[in-house]
Amino acid sequence: MERPGRTTRAQERAAAIDVSPARLAAEIERITRERDKARREVEALQGRLEQLVPQDGAEDLETLRREREEYLAALQRERAEFQNYRRRTAEEREAMLGLAGEDLIRKVLALADDFDRAIEHRPEAIAEDPWVEGIAAIDRKLRALLESEGVTAIDASPGSPFDPRAHEAVANVPGTGRAGGEIVEELRRGYRLRDRVIRPALVAVAADATEEAGSGSPEPPPAIH
Repeated sequence: MERPGRTTRAQERAAAIDVSPARLAAEIERITRERDKARREVEALQGRLEQLVPQDGAEDLETLRREREEYLAALQRERAEFQNYRRRTAEEREAMLGLAGEDLIRKVLALADDFDRAIEHRPEAIAEDPWVEGIAAIDRKLRALLESEGVTAIDASPGSPFDPRAHEAVANVPGTGRAGGEIVEELRRGYRLRDRVIRPALVAVAADATEEAGSGSPEPPPAIH
């Protein structure tokens, strides 16, 4: 449980990113002014070009063309800078929202764990009670909500190979009859947010032959609370 007043890492990162409307408006106004200034200068040069070509000849024409190209290049640079600025601010805003959203999803996953434990350990005497079915229905709705946000469970079924990118081993269990490194039991569900692991699955894995030879009686995997 988080202490009141304590900010999360996501909130600290979000606070460090200044994408306030005032800053955005000021930057856009500055770049627009510079763009308009360059455009006016190009138009003025074009007007001078039309006036001077008949009088000053080819040399003045070449000078004006060179100046025009310089101003056009400056205008293009300003336009590219403006486009890059818009892209950066959009990425920063998306990153800020993504961090805040991920932090919220982690909290919802903790709530989903509570539903898992409540349903798994429901008393047999009330297993068919409509109230219990209502709790299960709420759990299904919560799972559907998570899936709609791109959250999917990581496969950690018994017999699956251990994957250090998606699983976290908390116990080695000898004498299971499985090949070393295979998952024996899933102790807590893991999840991905789209293509990124946001919480690895906690698992117990089968000990290999060398570990079994040097171990005594098998110990059960620790309970996860």
